[in-house]
Amino acid sequence: MTISRRKFAQLLGAGAAATVARPALSFCKPAAAESPAQFAGSSIVRLSSNENPYGPSRQALKAMSDAFGLACRYPDEHTGVLVESLAKLNAVQPDQILLGDGSGEILKLCAEAFTGARGKLISADPTFEAIVKYAAAGGAEVVKVPLTSSYSHDLSRMMAAANGGLVYICNPNNPTASITPKDEIREIISKASPQTMILVDEAYFHYADSPDYESVIPLIKDHPNLIVARTFSKIYGMAGLRCGYGVAQKGAIERLRKYQAWDSVNIMALTAAIANLNDPDQVVDGRRLNSEARAFTIGELDRRGYKTIPSQANFIMVDVKRPVVPLINGLKQRKVEVGRLFPALPNHLRVTIGTKAEMEAFLSALREVTGSTAT
Repeated sequence: MTISRRKFAQLLGAGAAATVARPALSFCKPAAAESPAQFAGSSIVRLSSNENPYGPSRQALKAMSDAFGLACRYPDEHTGVLVESLAKLNAVQPDQILLGDGSGEILKLCAEAFTGARGKLISADPTFEAIVKYAAAGGAEVVKVPLTSSYSHDLSRMMAAANGGLVYICNPNNPTASITPKDEIREIISKASPQTMILVDEAYFHYADSPDYESVIPLIKDHPNLIVARTFSKIYGMAGLRCGYGVAQKGAIERLRKYQAWDSVNIMALTAAIANLNDPDQVVDGRRLNSEARAFTIGELDRRGYKTIPSQANFIMVDVKRPVVPLINGLKQRKVEVGRLFPALPNHLRVTIGTKAEMEAFLSALREVTGSTAT
């Protein structure tokens, strides 16, 4: 069921009226220079999960507080407003959008719908591991193909191994923050067998600014076997709220929907996502702040002799020239949490780009653990 923006606004107004007698809550955001961990009363610097340290827009925070009175209602009525907004944003029809409990749910639905006990998943190594685990849990065969020497997906080898399975392409890729060039992806999509489903995970789309990168959403109109996953967890700062979506032709969306739990996206996430989309500064400011802190961090690491994989995301992968696990543990002892070990790259450390203050804390802790220069 869908409703108009006006009707949704009326419902929000009614919900806000129901909260008049409640104590006022403060949703002021921390200043850009402050650490969110400090804002939450913790001394831990969390650079482990590729979160956006600046959070949702102020408009999104206010929208959530205004919607407190709707917490007693199921969210199914209100999904239509967000679906319509996303369809317009991505130049597709509303029936080509499927909302999810984060993009992780979209990945899980793809694994269930397109692999199964006798199916096959083809993924890069390393890449985001969630869909690999979902497919394996369902009994599917999982084939991992190493990244190329430039840390892009080896698409020719992946497609050769597919044979009607599900091919997962994370672009920009997690954990390497690298991209697979647009021309290569376009080519394999155009040549893929109709029986081979292709899932492109664009969680970090908003951070990529390379001329060799582009979204593949415009290709969906000509390819019924193409699905794109997006999330509000990154540039929109909603990792804790859980909201994402998939884009595909109607047939693929209907196939995914059969495996989805009802009402998997909650009222707070819906209202925050709509407000975030309506804030013209959220994406622009998020890109700028990430770019500035990333450039600062890479420059400092380079000065110390550490090289990073060229990053098109809100995190970096640093070659620390030694086994990474002792470094991870040493940083944790100094209250700086970074990414886990990725076995395919045992000497690389994944670090989320936080605020400049957080990155300074990371660099200071790294200096203590390793000494002033790389070895």
